[in-house]
Amino acid sequence: MHKLNVSIVLYENDLKQVENVIKSVLASKLDLRLYLVDNSAKDTLKSLKKLDDRIEYIFNNANLGFGKAHNIVLNKTLEEGTPYHLVLNPDVYFEEGVLEELYEFMERNKDVGLVMPKVLYPDGSTQYLCKLLPTPIDLFGRRFLKFWAFKKNMEERNEIYELRFTGYDKIMEVPYLSGCFMFLRQSVLKEVGLFDERFFMYLEDTDLSRRIHKVSKTVFYPNVFIYHEYGKGSYKNKKLLKYHIISAIKYFNKWGWFLDKERDIINKNALEKLKKCYNLGLQGGDFA
Repeated sequence: MHKLNVSIVLYENDLKQVENVIKSVLASKLDLRLYLVDNSAKDTLKSLKKLDDRIEYIFNNANLGFGKAHNIVLNKTLEEGTPYHLVLNPDVYFEEGVLEELYEFMERNKDVGLVMPKVLYPDGSTQYLCKLLPTPIDLFGRRFLKFWAFKKNMEERNEIYELRFTGYDKIMEVPYLSGCFMFLRQSVLKEVGLFDERFFMYLEDTDLSRRIHKVSKTVFYPNVFIYHEYGKGSYKNKKLLKYHIISAIKYFNKWGWFLDKERDIINKNALEKLKKCYNLGLQGGDFA
């Protein structure tokens, strides 16, 4: 039995970029298995399997989407007893020791179902990927209302939505963590379920984080960091923007648009806890 399974979904990626993330994963001293799930039209990335015998390559011959492709691995491995699973983007890389420290953090804190490290751009600046659960204004407003009188209001709202006031320098519990790096406890996945396959791309991480947060802690852990070549694809590509809008509609149809009492309670509790923590100057709250 491995200590960790890792899945990376591919779609016509740059070979060098994928090699970088593979090297990051396989540099770990943890007993792990790496699954490459290829949604590309051709299996030209199959050669990556030759890099290491810990790699398993799965070719779908169709673009199944982000969550559904990861679910192929999760459905395959969930019953084998591996305690943790890492959902990882192909445009991520990190130094040796990151996975070990996150593994030890999860071992010490059995009430944590999901942990994400600090995420940096390649130039070393912080990516603000810790968020409250979104309202329609948060998702649509930050994309379409960044002009004239709305701009200042949206910037102020975004400061809270992305929890920028925290400085991203302490361990904190956050209801929505990015899907670029999700270190998951498998027993919690058995309880809440896997990615909702109705989301082809975008918001599937929001949905899963929310479900995990309802039964366990979802934690940002800045003591280690990764680099993420985050491209904001939906801001540059009309097809990706369409996927983003469709997923947002599906998300709010599922959880509620402006009337979502559960979201309001979760966000209120998260903010109150964070403000209390920062006012008191606590270092990491209740976490070991």
